[in-house]
Amino acid sequence: MSTYPPTLAALAPKAINWSIALSILLILAGLFAILVPPFSGIAVTLIFAWAMIISGITHFVFAFKTHTTGGVLWELLVGAIYLFTGVYLLLHPLDALIVLTLILAVYLVFEGIVEIIQSFQLRPRHGASWLLFDGVITLILAIMIWRSWPASTVWVIGTLVGISMMFSGFSRLMLSLAAKRVLKQSL
Repeated sequence: MSTYPPTLAALAPKAINWSIALSILLILAGLFAILVPPFSGIAVTLIFAWAMIISGITHFVFAFKTHTTGGVLWELLVGAIYLFTGVYLLLHPLDALIVLTLILAVYLVFEGIVEIIQSFQLRPRHGASWLLFDGVITLILAIMIWRSWPASTVWVIGTLVGISMMFSGFSRLMLSLAAKRVLKQSL
């Protein structure tokens, strides 16, 4: 058995295959989110709440690793805010869903802009147009959320997150397949 690290040529096919598999899982998760949007919306809220709680606990732990009084106080304050917010989201998931819907709209605007910029940076490469397509779809989804907020929050966030996940998975799948074709041509 060799002790040398694997070369890029040996790792690339495995990485591309993993990327394809994860893209397919993202597409399937998006389809599930579309089929049961109320469940998906609450699930997004609960995942976000737990992420806030874990972040709060992390800030508390980090506070005791900080060696300045101001740093400790700052980390404790930020940790308390994260922890309080996460617990509040867990206890009031429907109210949190309304707020998260608005936050999602803002996030999707930024995601769409970044993906469009990335597509122009990757323009000479195969598959870059899929990233542009994903960015445009993401911006359209952000506008749809903003226009229907807050009346249809219960179903809209799950549906739109599902659509975004499907298009993201599809665009990543197309980029991975393009990379696989390029890799085969270079061998």
